[in-house]
Amino acid sequence: MKRILVIAAMLVSASVAAQNVKVEFYTPTTVRIVKGDKAPEGSYAVTASPEEVKVKVSRGKNSTIYMSSRLAVTVKGDQVSFAVNGRDILREKESSALSQTFVLDPDEAIYGLGILQDGALSLRGKKRYMIQGNTEDFVSIVHSVKGYAIFWDNTSPTTFEDNADGMSFTSEVGDAIDYYFIYGGSADGVIAGIRQLTGEVPMLPKWSYGFMQSRERYKSSAELLGALHGYRERNIPLDCIIQDWQYWGNNYQWNAMEFLNEDFRRPQAMIDEIHAQGAHMMISIWASFGPMTKPYRELDAKGLLFNFSTWPQSGLSDWPPRRDYPSGVRPYNPYVAEARDIYWKHLLRLENMGIDAWWMDSTEPDHLDFKDSDLDVETGVGSFRKVRNAFPLLSVSGVVENQLKVSDRRPMILTRSAWAGQQRTGANTWSGDVQSTWDDFRHQIPAGLGFALTGNPNFNSDCGGFFPSGYNKPGVTQTCSQNPLFQELYVRWLQYGLFCPMMRSHGESSRREIWEFGEQGTPVYDAIEKTIRLRYKLMPYIYSTAWEVSSQNGTFQRALFMDFKNDRNVWNLESEFMFGRNILVAPVNKALFTREKREWSEESVDWSVQKEFQVYLPAGCKWYEMSTGKKYNGGASVMVSAGLSDIPMFARAGSILPLYEKDINYIGEKPMDDLTILVYDGANGEFTLYEDEGDNHNYENGRYSTIKMTLKGNNFTIGDRKGRFDGMSETRKFKVCFVGSGRTVEVDYKGRAVSLFVR
Repeated sequence: MKRILVIAAMLVSASVAAQNVKVEFYTPTTVRIVKGDKAPEGSYAVTASPEEVKVKVSRGKNSTIYMSSRLAVTVKGDQVSFAVNGRDILREKESSALSQTFVLDPDEAIYGLGILQDGALSLRGKKRYMIQGNTEDFVSIVHSVKGYAIFWDNTSPTTFEDNADGMSFTSEVGDAIDYYFIYGGSADGVIAGIRQLTGEVPMLPKWSYGFMQSRERYKSSAELLGALHGYRERNIPLDCIIQDWQYWGNNYQWNAMEFLNEDFRRPQAMIDEIHAQGAHMMISIWASFGPMTKPYRELDAKGLLFNFSTWPQSGLSDWPPRRDYPSGVRPYNPYVAEARDIYWKHLLRLENMGIDAWWMDSTEPDHLDFKDSDLDVETGVGSFRKVRNAFPLLSVSGVVENQLKVSDRRPMILTRSAWAGQQRTGANTWSGDVQSTWDDFRHQIPAGLGFALTGNPNFNSDCGGFFPSGYNKPGVTQTCSQNPLFQELYVRWLQYGLFCPMMRSHGESSRREIWEFGEQGTPVYDAIEKTIRLRYKLMPYIYSTAWEVSSQNGTFQRALFMDFKNDRNVWNLESEFMFGRNILVAPVNKALFTREKREWSEESVDWSVQKEFQVYLPAGCKWYEMSTGKKYNGGASVMVSAGLSDIPMFARAGSILPLYEKDINYIGEKPMDDLTILVYDGANGEFTLYEDEGDNHNYENGRYSTIKMTLKGNNFTIGDRKGRFDGMSETRKFKVCFVGSGRTVEVDYKGRAVSLFVR
């Protein structure tokens, strides 16, 4: 597969026009519509060039029809409609200069728009002003249950609204109405169309799917290494330790991209020790710079800094901020290629020290003391208002593109904001500084699903929420982890994080290392340990799913309508999802042992009390409860055990799940040769086990292996291994467990097909 990281794709194909409407086919199922005298010259999101699509044009008295082999586009006056196989899919209503209304079916479910924090999966009846922020990231793509998407290609602040008059987009600045209609037939087809238009998803390093520990913040190298050693001493898996801000010293040195803090005196020794422990290091970098830093001085001399208020607002560490000692911190201008290159030039210092991953914070960027006039400053490509929402895409792309020039390591980025097409960078977007409440926890599930439906598969949140201070003992910081109200929330949030592409513990005013919650053998500690270990047990499934995401336009977190469209009960079900194609997850998203209140509590909780949780199982298949093997019919709600360490998980009939059951401290410590293969009979199914070298780009040149496993009737086949890579094991052992029959078979696998009977 090709790595495509083009920042702007110019309009290069021929098109057909009717009155003031331009119709341009990119593929037989993707068409661009432009209304206005001047078509925009390029797109930050779109990387594809139009294919040579055969289009039949039929002109009538009042309308013109443009037909590809799959899609009919009718232009009548200045209104456009879309049909497939004679079936109307979508039609426009009225439009104005930069506003377009569409007519939806009364019961049509629509999704997307990015990461929203209102707790709903459906967009029906919503009105949202889309401008990038801390906890909400906007991607102006709407995905319909009817199998199409609209990508409104305008990077200025835009209002989305759905009401009785229709669904509309209205932008503040632009040259014309400019949008893409993408027909996929199914949700997966739509996502494939989005990525074909705006870029595919690269493979991330395998270690990045391991557990990550963070804190706001480790205040010294000794503190950071102490956390890593704490995990190693307890034999709890950990693959990445994360350093948040102020390793650079005071706020006047904000984001210097150097270890200037005297408590990080020997940074290279610290990094080397992390690597010696089999771990990786991620470090915080920002989109802004303090006035005493080298990047600030170089960018300022070239006029490549914006002059509006951003974080931090004071050069002192006092709280609240001392405005009489302003920090002077200013965001940089990523719309200019030279600025992106200067940013990387200074980041290269950390790259050369061996930092493994970048935490790109405040990529909205933070815009405090907001003045509307700030949006009218010049960027070099128009006003900031015109290109506002593309800021995260450009800042992240600048780092990825430059890293690819100097390193064979797969870029690994955590970022706080996103725009359409950002999936091509591979960046993981997290949901920002959310509150540590049950409501905020519940909101993360539909937030991630909505983001995935815009084509961006990599989502995560701060496990436990960022702001838990209300749980602290009054007057005593860092006591949240001893509060049972927070303990229950944290465990449940971590259990959800197990099923995010990135599993990361982070937050302020509460240390979240596992030992902060108790000792081994105590209920909360044991629940956390079980959750982390399950992440590693699922690693063969997770990494194989990552390959499906990259090679077949798959999705990690799948809204249930994607797989069970015929069951209308799941169309707007925001509390459950499929993780990959085989595991249904229903995170316990309410307090069962304590209460949903943010306050200090010293009450004694009996964590051993039996609790239950209701789960809806979609119609159309049979389901196995993964913890018990109990079989259920779909299309009904069931009550399942929900002890503190229990995670409601179900495998549908026909699922094949590879598991690694040996204990490890980190990915790569031992080869994952001996796998348990769970086979859930009752329907046909297949799964492809994927493996490669883990952290380079050789997979792009075919250096990987796949083993396809199929279940058909009473026959289960482990197919021939295809492909190879350096370090690949020639032989391995599979323990095949047929869950329905209880039969287990040991297989010595040498790369050739093996067939087994289920019963």
